[in-house]
Amino acid sequence: MKFAPSNLFSLEGKVAAVIGGSGTLGSVFCRALGSAGAKVAVIGRSEEKAGTVAKSLAEEGIQAIGIAADATRKDRLEAACDAIVEQFGRVDILVNAPGVNSSTPFFEITEDEWQHIMDSNLKSVFLACQVFGRRMIDQGEGGSIINISSASSGPPLSKVFTYGVSKAGLNNLTQWLAREWAPYKIRVNALAPGFFPAEQNRKSLSPERVADILRHTPMGRMGEPEELAGTIIWLASDAASGFVTGALIRVDGGFSAMTI
Repeated sequence: MKFAPSNLFSLEGKVAAVIGGSGTLGSVFCRALGSAGAKVAVIGRSEEKAGTVAKSLAEEGIQAIGIAADATRKDRLEAACDAIVEQFGRVDILVNAPGVNSSTPFFEITEDEWQHIMDSNLKSVFLACQVFGRRMIDQGEGGSIINISSASSGPPLSKVFTYGVSKAGLNNLTQWLAREWAPYKIRVNALAPGFFPAEQNRKSLSPERVADILRHTPMGRMGEPEELAGTIIWLASDAASGFVTGALIRVDGGFSAMTI
């Protein structure tokens, strides 16, 4: 068998939808997919922010559009999917990267906070997979869904209880859909970043907590968002198309391999 690495990782002719695409990590995912040749739909709660990211991609020669959508509402996701198909003709790749975090102590977590985080981090992925997964099945040509998990999804971390539970649920959802949609050649995987400074976790990263994290990370530093680009491209591309589904890929500087 002959291999052509440049073709294996090419996303030419593919269309990617990135939910949470206007965020710190989401915008990197958009740029990575676009740099590999995909047309990119940046989906965010704010029309202005999604449009800003799409404009910056376009300035780099990437075909991109910005779409405002509340990912916790199925009708808004359906409208976003329709807009992408109208603009680009299809959807081949879905990245679910929304994220809301909180460091509220367990006994102080209110029902409203719990529901907000679960809706933002888990319900949104469930709904997006329903909407975009149906489109991929109907297209009949397979696809790749990449759900963004977290180092907190297990074993659990302190201070981020609800967030960790939501991401653990996302891992199970990923495996469930990987099993169900394999006959349609739709691969469903999860990417679990370690510690990457982003807006959603800034409040919980006190100097003391950062020091603890670095002591527990063999590489001794936080990750740079761009260091996730290669994994996103791999999971979306033909390089992973043969047999990679239902996987949880950790990019965490060795955090999950550390004990004492």
